[in-house]
Amino acid sequence: MIRNAQIVASGMYVPEKVVPNSYFNELLGEDVDTWLVENLSIKERRWCNENQSTADLCVEAAKRILDDGKTTAEELDLIIIATDTPEYISPSTASVVQYRLNAINAGTFDVNTACAGFVTALDIASKYISSDKKYKKILVIGAYAMSKYLNMQDKKTVTLFADGAAGVLLSAIDNEKEGFVISSLHTEGQYCDWMGIYAGGTHKPITEKVVEDNDHLLKFVKKFPKEINPVTWTKMINDACNELNIKASDIDKYFFTQLNINSIWETLDNLGVERSKGHTIMQNYGYTGSACIPMAFDDARKKNLVKKGDTVLFIGSGGGLAFALSVFKL
Repeated sequence: MIRNAQIVASGMYVPEKVVPNSYFNELLGEDVDTWLVENLSIKERRWCNENQSTADLCVEAAKRILDDGKTTAEELDLIIIATDTPEYISPSTASVVQYRLNAINAGTFDVNTACAGFVTALDIASKYISSDKKYKKILVIGAYAMSKYLNMQDKKTVTLFADGAAGVLLSAIDNEKEGFVISSLHTEGQYCDWMGIYAGGTHKPITEKVVEDNDHLLKFVKKFPKEINPVTWTKMINDACNELNIKASDIDKYFFTQLNINSIWETLDNLGVERSKGHTIMQNYGYTGSACIPMAFDDARKKNLVKKGDTVLFIGSGGGLAFALSVFKL
C-alpha cells in the first residue's frame, strides 16, 4: 500500500475585535469603504488586542482543530506554523505553540513564504507523512497578526490587512486514492523588494531611526502588476490539471489567497470554471495572509460546501513573490 496524507480536521480562530470599514473612513478622513467593498469585497476585519500575539491565535486555532479531529495534543508528531508575523525572530512560533498545547511528542518548525506559507507547509507535511512512518499526525497552521505591523496613516496597507489563524490536521492513510494528490511551488524573486517588512532582521536591525522612519512596518514599495496573480494562478492550475489528466472543472472547490476578489473571478473565468467553485471569506475577515486559505477551507467545511470525496485545490501567493499550489482528495 502507498502511504499518503489526508486532511481529517480543520479549525480557525479570529480575534474578537471587529474593525469595520467605517473606522477607516474616520481615521483617514475619506471614503475608503466604497472602494474596499467594490474592488475587494472587504466589509470588516478582525484585529488582535494589545495583549494578543501570533502564538495566542495559533493555540486557539489548534484547540479547535484537535477538537474537530478528536485528537489529543500528545498524539501529534509534528507542528508546522506558516507565518511571516512570528512570535519572535527566534525561537520558532511552533515551539511556543507546542509548549502551550503540551504536545510533548511533537517536533516543530516555522515556514515563511509570506502568504503562500500555509500551502507550502501543506506540501511539506504531506511529504513527511508519505516518506517517513514516524509521522502519523501533523498539525499545520497558517497564522497572521499583521495589525501589529501596520502604519495607521498608510491607506495602501492599513485598510487591507487583518489577523487570524487556521489550519488542518493531516493523518497518515494507506490509500493512494485519497488525500494528497499533487503540489507545486513557484517564485518570482525579482519582486522580493516590492512589498514586505524590511527592518528587524540582519539587513536592517531595529534602531531609533528605523522606528522614526516606520521602516519596521509593512510597506508597499512598488505596485504589483495587476495581472500577476490571475496569470500565474491560471498557469499553475492548468499545469497541475494537465499532469493529472483532468479538467479544471473537475475540481470541486478552489481556495485562493483571499485578497482581491476580482483576481479570483478572473482566474476562474480563465479556467472556464463556475465562480461558485471559488469560496471566499475576505468580506468578513479582511486579508489574513497565511491564515486566509485554511480559514476559507474551514468555513466551507463547516457550511457543508465540501464533502468526503471532493477534490479541492489550494493556491496561495505572497510577498517574494512566492506561489504554492496543492490538490487534495478529501
